[in-house]
Amino acid sequence: MSDGIYFRQLLSGRDFAVGNPVATQMVNFSYLIGDPASRQAVVVDPAYAPGELLDLIAKDDMRLAGVLVTHHHPDHVGGDLFGHALSGLAELLGRQPVPVHVNRHEAEWVRRATGVSATDLTAHDHDEVVMVGQVPIRLLHTPGHTPGSQCFLLDDKLVAGDTLFLQGCGRTDFPGGDPEAMYHSLCALAKLTGDPIVHPGHLYSEQPSAALSEVRRTNYVFRPNSLEQFLAILGAR
Repeated sequence: MSDGIYFRQLLSGRDFAVGNPVATQMVNFSYLIGDPASRQAVVVDPAYAPGELLDLIAKDDMRLAGVLVTHHHPDHVGGDLFGHALSGLAELLGRQPVPVHVNRHEAEWVRRATGVSATDLTAHDHDEVVMVGQVPIRLLHTPGHTPGSQCFLLDDKLVAGDTLFLQGCGRTDFPGGDPEAMYHSLCALAKLTGDPIVHPGHLYSEQPSAALSEVRRTNYVFRPNSLEQFLAILGAR
């Protein structure tokens, strides 16, 4: 708890899903975000061991009010990952039905990846706000890694999913990926005010988080001065 916000960054294979070889290899982050006053919380990307994440929320005397999804890949929401069946949204909703907040362009991808019903999903447009108690979370549509990838901005924190890592950005060569859209999404994130702390979707760097100003200074994806240069460093042109 800090500054009136409940916020936990949890690493798969270490903080939950311990012993799961896929979770350990993929080093995904899930996040718990909430309002200490109302005790309401949401979980971001509950893959691998959703029951353990629910237990952590309950242990912290919080109540799950919803799920935020950055994008549809199984290491974030569950489903089949190269022949590995991963737990995720379906198992969480089976235990505790709550709204699942997805970007409108990602809803069908999430449904197909996880097998959940379309009625389980609440579709949003860019820059809509989800209230968790009295804590507002802005939903930023950041396509590129997938068509409906989204980041979450709250207080001084940016939960960036697989759009932006501390080093690099999400791949754009998977189905639905778009390198040009990624460039524009990264440019939009670079212009955010207030210098939020970037909390990525994977631990692909030594540190688990860093200020956006530091990421902009050290991350090679911000070095290009044009779309053409960006596509060149990605090998997309």
